[in-house]
Amino acid sequence: MSDKKRPKGKRGDKVIHVAFGVGGGRISPGPEPQHGVARGRGGREPVCDLYTQSEVAKLLGLTRGRLRSLDRAGIVSPSGRRRGRRAYAFGDIIALRAARDLLARKVRMRQVARAIERIRATLPTIARPLSELRITCDGRQVVVRTSEGSFEPLTGQTLLDFEVRQLQEDVVRVLRPVAGRERARAAYELYLRGSQLDEDPDTMDEAEALYRKALEIDPWLAIAYTNLGNIRYRRADDAQAEELYRRALDLERGQPEAQYNLGYMMLHRGQPAEAIVFFEGAIAADPRFADAHFNLAMACEQAGEVERARGGWERYLALEPTGLWADIARQHLGA
Repeated sequence: MSDKKRPKGKRGDKVIHVAFGVGGGRISPGPEPQHGVARGRGGREPVCDLYTQSEVAKLLGLTRGRLRSLDRAGIVSPSGRRRGRRAYAFGDIIALRAARDLLARKVRMRQVARAIERIRATLPTIARPLSELRITCDGRQVVVRTSEGSFEPLTGQTLLDFEVRQLQEDVVRVLRPVAGRERARAAYELYLRGSQLDEDPDTMDEAEALYRKALEIDPWLAIAYTNLGNIRYRRADDAQAEELYRRALDLERGQPEAQYNLGYMMLHRGQPAEAIVFFEGAIAADPRFADAHFNLAMACEQAGEVERARGGWERYLALEPTGLWADIARQHLGA
């Protein structure tokens, strides 16, 4: 299909908004999600909460004897108090996770102690949320990495490599599974506010800030990644838009919006085979997704699959006989 026959409009007109509404609209606001990063006891964040020896043993699969030995050796000791008893802070759990993994790889206790000392010395200097960090060490040297770069050089074979975000998620899943509703609700409310602002250029900055805040609170809110991706796409930041759409699909594989938007990007890159896969995924998730049928037909035509394209035009017209692109579909069908 030539460019002159494409539906015309501003960049991003065909990128689908998660709460787009009726007629091409995807998902209306519904029940609040029951997932997300939980607050700790008493409303505290997991990174600010304190944990008992029993809880840490359960989380990391360490025996109480091993925890006591690490404590006595001065490698990792509880740094806080809860209800009058010594308790582990989240930073202690980071250190314990590192110590556990190094010991499992037969690293000597003296080297483990040195590595943990470097982790503890480095973490306070990082002006980033702990959940964005990745810890890597080889028993002697430690690297604390963020999306913006690394701290400390790394040499030798990597023996330890884990994301602190994943550890934070494990704390919530294992130790605070019931306490997530309040946090998920707050993130969803921010998402809803953003979805009312993100299609107006005058309020797009505010919408982007709301989505990013929602994702800081609840990194599992897939719909927020999709709408944030829409904003980045409209701002010609294709690389980040694609990354955000793929992140949404990592969390919610069946989400038709992110699949459609990735298909739309592939189609406009001249990659119809890749576009077909995503459009088919969107349609499998929502067979009445008219725009996906239309663009699947376009992709099939570009890929030389004329009969499949014809079926797509027909299905689009069956769903949207007076839709915005109905005349274009009829032209392809010779009607």
